[in-house]
Amino acid sequence: MTTALQGSFVALPTPFRNGQIDWASFENLARWQIESGTRGLVPCGTTGETPALTHEEQISLVKKTIEIAAGRALVMAGCGANGTAKTIKLAQEIAALGPDALLVVTPYYNRPSQHGLLEHYQAVAKSVKTPICIYNVPSRTGCNIEPDTVLALAKSCPSIVAIKEASGSLDQASFIVREAPSGFSVLSGEDSLNLPLLAVGAVGVVSVLANVAPRGVADMISAWNEGNADKARRLHLKLWPLSRALFVETNPIPVKWALHRLGKFASPELRLPLVTLTPDNAVKLERALAGAGLLEPAAA
Repeated sequence: MTTALQGSFVALPTPFRNGQIDWASFENLARWQIESGTRGLVPCGTTGETPALTHEEQISLVKKTIEIAAGRALVMAGCGANGTAKTIKLAQEIAALGPDALLVVTPYYNRPSQHGLLEHYQAVAKSVKTPICIYNVPSRTGCNIEPDTVLALAKSCPSIVAIKEASGSLDQASFIVREAPSGFSVLSGEDSLNLPLLAVGAVGVVSVLANVAPRGVADMISAWNEGNADKARRLHLKLWPLSRALFVETNPIPVKWALHRLGKFASPELRLPLVTLTPDNAVKLERALAGAGLLEPAAA
């Protein structure tokens, strides 16, 4: 398997049961993803509730993911933090475990300038040899890495090879695709925009939706890559309502509920300050799962 960051990557949630990581559910989900055509596993991102994990849990999750993947899928491990020194230390420790790439989120809460972001990523890139994917999710971090900064990093740091674009801006993604050096990958980080982002030149996704519809997401990307735009459009539009419903509350609240409903997780448990899905939103998500063909519709 090549290490190019393209295709369907799944942003894995961390299952909990009675306050502890539910390793059986985690392994069940990761193996099902590989069997269903998902190309890459992404532990310890936003969906993984990483801020609520201990350092030891984060390291253990990455180790376990690499063990499960066993060369059958790529592993892009989350290792971002809100300080540069802390990020470097974590990146070095996780890189030593042997993932295929590191997912490094923009430093949250601090709200650095673009120059600060440039220096942050340059320092992280100098500290490890593992390929790096920038993670831009301003709705969660309060910080948007602008296209010019991304391009400066892509051109000055050979190990920075991709960006997970979750700004929701097609303009921003389009600018990066247009100007980026050859081999730099743009990955969709917004499931409701997966096909539009592919249409402007993204080469894959890092998906929450793929947790519950792995085959559908993988098939949509394959159809697009094979030139079958009609099939890709049908698949995208079929899953689009579900992609929206999975964000009816803060991620990963809905996706954990959905995985429990589908029998993949023993519990929809989260760690405070996140709490379980409200009954009204559970009804909406149930309908979306049924509409995507993942559940039998409820009797009238």
